[in-house]
Amino acid sequence: MSHLHNDALRIEIAARCRDFPRHDDGLEPQGLKRAAVAIAVVAGADGAASFLLTFRAASLRAHSNQWALPGGRCDAGETAPETALRELHEELGLKLDAADVLGMLDDYPTRSGYLITPVVAWAASAERLAPNPAEVASVHHIALADIAQHDAFDFTRIPESDRRVVRFRHAGDYIHAPTAALIYQFREVLAGRVTRVADLEQPVFAWK
Repeated sequence: MSHLHNDALRIEIAARCRDFPRHDDGLEPQGLKRAAVAIAVVAGADGAASFLLTFRAASLRAHSNQWALPGGRCDAGETAPETALRELHEELGLKLDAADVLGMLDDYPTRSGYLITPVVAWAASAERLAPNPAEVASVHHIALADIAQHDAFDFTRIPESDRRVVRFRHAGDYIHAPTAALIYQFREVLAGRVTRVADLEQPVFAWK
């Protein structure tokens, strides 16, 4: 797969998302609140494709100072794509519409009580971002070529769980699940592989 941000890549990603057999048994998991995040594919400074990742503001009540995809809780009556696009606009000032949605990945249940739906979207233009300082401390472009590297992700263990903890290396730091799990599945979908991630564990600091 070429990683140039162009129409050919948009068509290819849309096809990979369409072919992905999304795991959805139609049942609402007991006690989990619906949420959605945007995996927004944009053009980097060099014309290569990337997606947007944020570092959450320190002032936030929940999950402050953590890496996250733009997103949040679904409002009453909202679909996952509607939530993801609304949150993308509110957090980063990037306005996309339903025609820009390429597909959805598997829902991921979090230890903090949410069921997150990842929504893959395409930004055709290099629109200037306007991060909301009340929610976003910084915004980062993660190149699709970087997540395709064989050593981009690793797996470790923690004493509190028998499930594997997934980690994504970025800028000398580790990004953990749920964000790392969603990015990992996106990487696998881009490669044409079906890899489930709901069983991948989060570190204890993300359980609350």
